[in-house]
Amino acid sequence: MTQHYEPYSEVRDGMRIDWDVRLSMSDGVTLAADIFRPDDDQPHPVLLAASPYGKGLSFADGFPSQFSALVRDHPEVVATSTGAYQVWEYPDPERWVPEGYVCVRIDVRGTGGSEGTIDFFSPREAQDLYEAIEWAGVQDWSNGNVGMLGISYLATNQWLAAALSPPHLKAICPWEGASDYFREYTHHGGIPTEFMPSWAPNQVLRIQHGRADAPANPNTGRRVSGKPVRTEEELAAAAIRISDVLLERPVVDNYYQDRTAVLEKITVPVLSSSNWGGMGLHSRGNFEGFHRVSSEQKWLEVHGLEHWTEFYTDYGLDVQRRFFDHFLKGEANGWDAQPPVQLQVRTPDSFFLRHEREWPLARTEWTWLNLDLGTRALTEHAPAGWQQAEFAARSEGLLFTLPPDSREVEYTGPAAVKLFVSSTTEDADLFVTVHLFDPDGVEVLFPTAFEPHGPVGQGWLRLSHRELDPELSRPYRPWQRHTAASPLVPGEVYEADVEIWPFSIVVPAGYALGVSVRGQDYEHHLPGPHELTYGREVRGSGAYWHELPGDRDRAAYSGRTALHSNENQRPQLLLPRIPRA
Repeated sequence: MTQHYEPYSEVRDGMRIDWDVRLSMSDGVTLAADIFRPDDDQPHPVLLAASPYGKGLSFADGFPSQFSALVRDHPEVVATSTGAYQVWEYPDPERWVPEGYVCVRIDVRGTGGSEGTIDFFSPREAQDLYEAIEWAGVQDWSNGNVGMLGISYLATNQWLAAALSPPHLKAICPWEGASDYFREYTHHGGIPTEFMPSWAPNQVLRIQHGRADAPANPNTGRRVSGKPVRTEEELAAAAIRISDVLLERPVVDNYYQDRTAVLEKITVPVLSSSNWGGMGLHSRGNFEGFHRVSSEQKWLEVHGLEHWTEFYTDYGLDVQRRFFDHFLKGEANGWDAQPPVQLQVRTPDSFFLRHEREWPLARTEWTWLNLDLGTRALTEHAPAGWQQAEFAARSEGLLFTLPPDSREVEYTGPAAVKLFVSSTTEDADLFVTVHLFDPDGVEVLFPTAFEPHGPVGQGWLRLSHRELDPELSRPYRPWQRHTAASPLVPGEVYEADVEIWPFSIVVPAGYALGVSVRGQDYEHHLPGPHELTYGREVRGSGAYWHELPGDRDRAAYSGRTALHSNENQRPQLLLPRIPRA
């Protein structure tokens, strides 16, 4: 029989903590959980989350640079907490338990102290969450109301669990959580992203269940990977090779569909929190989730900065707590009068708070701008005649800019670009970037979810994945099917609609907005040294590179790409201009 650490309880820092509790799943696998609760023997609402990062791996030890920067720039996060129980992307129990909540942390199967095989966002993992929610809902320390709260992975699996409708789940707050496994986690516009193949060994496999060299929980001294020790062969057999999956499954099939929540099945109250700087993972899914869930009570919150920061600041904590106090405690705190949309509108150097009634904003002035292939300008008037401009597929491509405006202009919402493209090969990848330039022509960059110096917005499309779903597509949000690849005939011109993930920027007078169409990831060319993510320098596109070995190293992506324009084929950019109050 497999041996595990024995559960035990203690009281620390005013909390009763149950370490390494075993949860038995319906297939016989047991999961490990830590439970933090008020020391009063009374029932309380529960906040539950599950991740592959190790429930006992402290934030400070596991992610020291992020934790030190968070504490340095936002000391409020440890003003009422020792930080001793803080774990990456989970709510801090020292800031929730004193407010009358139980915090349940679970290692997803195959990670930390939980048995089984790693299979990210699988139907079995979603079923585990369903069963864990129902278990938590009937414990003596539970009042029967379970909510889910957490960042990124801990947010994405909220969509999956909520779509199964566990009876004790009463509200969810997916904070920067993707909701489409193919379009957000594994591919961008059909182009495989290196994120998961880079992320898995660096953040997940290091604490895989049974790994002997995993670090210890500083509070218990126990190895965060559990008590059993697996051989390297056993570890490899119990972990999915995600890079192989991406190469073997280039289009949407049952594998991706099974790991993508049917958002329309979600009916519980939802607070969906997105990040303007989340291009690549921490943005699109929350906008889609807010729009498509069937919940009668749903809210959207959007902020900026690093993807872990606002979750822990007083700003983020306040909005989370008011939401859960209302739905898990039944408090009449005015949350039901909260406007459906709360935006931290971005300016070049800050944000300002504004509430709205819907998304996209009803008062949006959808603005079509023409791409002049001759002058490289964005213009309101279509250029005359026929134009063509080409670039090497592996290059920074072409940049088009608006002339500076004499007054401030705001763009907040989703965007898209329509292009007419040919290639010298049977395929081509398009990387679209939205830029902001100051009056001296210097690009203004922003701290984003995973990138310290990012552009305003980004979008992608593999031209062989250009087929649209007419029912789901909107002018501002084209929706490719991605169910089959249609190779190009070299030299033939194809219509391409590229989704640009939602962004927000107030463009000051004298500044200029631009859009580039390139054949490779955006880089800012700032002098180094640059920060490292997963052992690689980040230079503008964070951890969301698109050079997966075996994919873009093929000859099809090293030809020449051309943009075309004539009276019947006008390349255009659609921007969400927000009128002045």
